[in-house]
Amino acid sequence: MAWFKKSKEVKAEKKIKIPEGLWVKCDSCKEIIYKKEIDKNLKICPKCNYHFRISARERISLLVDEGSFVEIDTGLASKDPLNFKDRIPYKDRLEENRKKSGLEEAAISGEAMVEGKPVIMVILDFSFMGGSMGSVVGEKIMRAAEAALEKKIPLITVASSGGARMQEGIFSLMQMARVSAAIAKLNENGILYISLLADPTFGGVTASFAMLGDIIIAEPKSLIGFAGARVIEQTIKQQLPEDFQRAEFLLDHGMIDIVADRKELKKTIGQIIGLLT
Repeated sequence: MAWFKKSKEVKAEKKIKIPEGLWVKCDSCKEIIYKKEIDKNLKICPKCNYHFRISARERISLLVDEGSFVEIDTGLASKDPLNFKDRIPYKDRLEENRKKSGLEEAAISGEAMVEGKPVIMVILDFSFMGGSMGSVVGEKIMRAAEAALEKKIPLITVASSGGARMQEGIFSLMQMARVSAAIAKLNENGILYISLLADPTFGGVTASFAMLGDIIIAEPKSLIGFAGARVIEQTIKQQLPEDFQRAEFLLDHGMIDIVADRKELKKTIGQIIGLLT
């Protein structure tokens, strides 16, 4: 009769505790990977070559010769001309992002050497309000272009942005014209401008300086566009290709010049400067 009696003994399930921050899930292949393995691989997934987002400081150490970067135009801070408030006031949002990112603004600019060649560089950081271009970001890009023109050395920008900053309204949209005009002066004077696009690059940034490079480089699988794919599908009433707005798609359709692995970026940029200056 014991065969028909349910045992009251319940085996406790063993729960394995994984320390937080040790493992990372890849956004592309969905594999769980040891974080230190990704960090050693320049924040690139070893399984599928997906390029994780990196900070502006990490980007600088990756692209420039060691110890050569000298930051310029520091101390510029955004104001709140519209007294803008969404979930929280814009002033509070700025302060929150400064603490979170450790940056004064969404862009860092400076003079540096790349493969022994002098350049002016501006890098956007997506962790600061989505790398959005407000008055300060526009001012930094414009001043960097002016410095490149004065010194007659190449300008390099690294875009990773959701576009113009809505909290500054028309002041933000004006930056598109300002930076485009500054870059046009470089073109008129034969100064090389290289634009590097990282994931994601959208909106007013794509519609201005990001796509004005003499040479436009993108990291693999980066999302690049103006409006989102869903908005475009609803507008044109057609289904878009699966890889639409990916770097490789843009390369195939002549929108960009090079798709370069993060490990090859510094070497690639150095070769371009050597050939075109």
